This record gives sequence, C-alpha cells and structure tokens, in this order.
Amino acid sequence: MELIHERCAGLDVHKETVVASIRIAAGKKPKRETETFTTTTKGLLRLGDWLMEHHVTHAVMESTGVYWKPVWQVLESFVDLSLANASEVKNLPGRKSDVNDAEWLADLLAHGLLRRSFVPERPIEEMRELTRTRTQTVREVTRHAQRIDKLLQGANIKLRSVLSGVLTGSGKAILRAMIDGEKDPKKLADLAKGKARNKRVQLEEALDGFVTDHHRFLLRQHLDMVESLEAMVAAIEERIEEVMRPFGQAAERLETIPGVAKTSARVIIAEIGVDMRRFPTPGHLVSWAGLCPRMDESAGKRRSTRIRKGNPWLKTTLVQCALAAIRSPGYLRARYHRVRSRAGTQKAKIAVARAILVAVHGMLSNDQPYRDLGETFFEARDRDQIAKALTRRLTRLGFEVELRPAA
Repeated sequence: MELIHERCAGLDVHKETVVASIRIAAGKKPKRETETFTTTTKGLLRLGDWLMEHHVTHAVMESTGVYWKPVWQVLESFVDLSLANASEVKNLPGRKSDVNDAEWLADLLAHGLLRRSFVPERPIEEMRELTRTRTQTVREVTRHAQRIDKLLQGANIKLRSVLSGVLTGSGKAILRAMIDGEKDPKKLADLAKGKARNKRVQLEEALDGFVTDHHRFLLRQHLDMVESLEAMVAAIEERIEEVMRPFGQAAERLETIPGVAKTSARVIIAEIGVDMRRFPTPGHLVSWAGLCPRMDESAGKRRSTRIRKGNPWLKTTLVQCALAAIRSPGYLRARYHRVRSRAGTQKAKIAVARAILVAVHGMLSNDQPYRDLGETFFEARDRDQIAKALTRRLTRLGFEVELRPAA
C-alpha cells in the first residue's frame, strides 16, 4: 500500500486525556511512539511540543462530541491537522483500546485512507454556534406553546381552535388576564387584537372553561419562560447581525433564491461558509449535506435509495426553503411537480432542496446572482421528446397525427 506521510500521528481524544501515537516509516515495520497527555491547555501545549520534537508533519483525530475543538485550536499551529468522522474510521472488532485506536488512526492517515471532515474558519464557527443556538431556542419556545395548549385543553379552554396560536399577541393578552384571575369569557374575548377581534363571538365560547389556581400557576411559569426565551432569541439575532456583516453581500445574494429568507440564508452560510473551494463540485456539497441517495448496491441490485446522512441543520433548513419555493412560480416549482409525478412528494421536496443547494454553490463560487430558469424550462428542453410521446399516444388511440410548427 502506498505510503503518503512518513511521519504522522493519531490522536484518540477524550474528555480529560488525549492518547497520541506517532508513526514513523522505518523499513518494513514502522516505528511507534505513544504517550498520554491531559486536555488542559498546558497539557495540549506539551503535546504540540512533543509532536514537533519527533518532526511530525500530519496528525488526525476523531470528531468526538465537542472535546476535539480545544485540541484543534491548540494544535493547528503545530502540525497539519485532519478531522475524521468517527463512523468512517472504526477499528476491527475485538481490538478496542485507546492506544489501538490512536495507532489505527495513524495508519489510516499514513496511507491516505481518511476523508477529512469540514472544519470552518473561526468566524463561520461563531456564526454556526449562534444560528444553532437560535434554532434550539425557537424550538424550546414551540415546546412551551404546546405545553400551554395542553394545560388549556385540560381546563376545556379551546383558544387554539380559534386563534392561529396561543402565543400570538391576542393569545398572550388573554393568557395574562387569565393568570391574573379573570374568569369572564366576554372580558377575555374583548382583549383580542387586530383581526382576532372579528372572532370575539367564537372566542367567548372557546374561553368558557374551568381554570383553577393549579392551571394559573403552571400557565404563569410557562409564559414567563416563553418571554425569557423570546428575549434570548432577540439578543442572539442582534449578535448574529454583528457577526454577519463580513458576509452580508453573500447573504443578500442567497435571499434572491425563491424560498430562501433572511434567517435561512444566514443558516446556510453558517453551515457551509462562503469559500466553496473545499467543495470542488456541487455534487460534493450535495453529498456532504446528505441530499443525495446513498450508495447501497449488491449483486447488481440497488438495495436502497434513501438519502445519505448529512448535516441535519443544513438539510432541515433547505427542506423548509423548498416548501416555501414550490408555492411561487418558477423553475423550482416546475422541478417539484416533475419529480413528484414519478417519485412522490417526499423525493420531490428533497429534489428541490438539492436544486437550491446547487444554486447556492454556483452563486458563492462565481459571485453571481440567482437566475431562474423559468417554469417552462423542462418543456422547452424536452420539446421534441414530449411531442413524440404525445404523438405515439394519439396514434395508439386511433388518430393520424401530423405535426406542423405554429404560425
């Protein structure tokens, strides 16, 4: 097997220790040096000096939780570091130990058998942490809204049946009054705002329940938590606005894609960055995101066409963008209907998400704006093929067909 790196190291990272194994090519059997270091800053600096003493040029470690991040930040100035997906570098069964794992990683790196994971630059990493925290916080707000609705249903309050949500402006005003002890359905319904005031009769009927002190106590806890989380989301968005300034032009370009809003554009940039050189082709980016079928073939038969595992934050955002894009006329909606007719709704959504990501790759690679191919793109491209298919069908039905170009 071809040797790529003569002096390299494998790092088995844990919460409190790092087991480092150096592999030095020396004849038929390589020479190895193994040592354990602590994950404190002082310990990691000792590890860096130890690697430099042995003239190690390359090192690799697994992406174990968040424990690899401080190791990466300290050692990237000492050697050429690689990050490997833990599921792709498993050792043989029955040979599991920290030392064996470190040696195995060094062997894989020495012979070029590793696929490097994408590690973004620090500004993109900060942006990623902010957008992911925002997403998690918004999800927590949704969970509290569901718990509030569950409490209201237990008290026979049908607020969710009339309003679009329990945390709308009208919903919050009614909940606060309810928590403060108001029981009269008519007075509660009068607190509705905006268009909800047109539903006062339905609200009055929906708010006729039996709210107890127990319900009020729990409603107060949930509503206070919701308002605290919403304040947290607002603070995070302000911080995102500051961190996003260097990438403002790229984000504005992405917002021109149908279905991609301001928040979605920021998430996309936070997950993939703006430098597309790490993804040589759109296919590499699509595969990394997990928006293409996995390779699962045996005996000449395709066993599965399920999509690959990929970045869940990016994949979820792109599917949400796809659902918004198919509501407006254009190429993306045409692609959705084209795929849905032969493969079903779910695969059609993934196909649109993939098309959006391909467009993102092209726009960021070439600094170009989005150009919609139009809803008639497929018809224009396959014009002759469609005409022949329709002609054959009419012929089977017993008609004679003569095709002439329209005037």
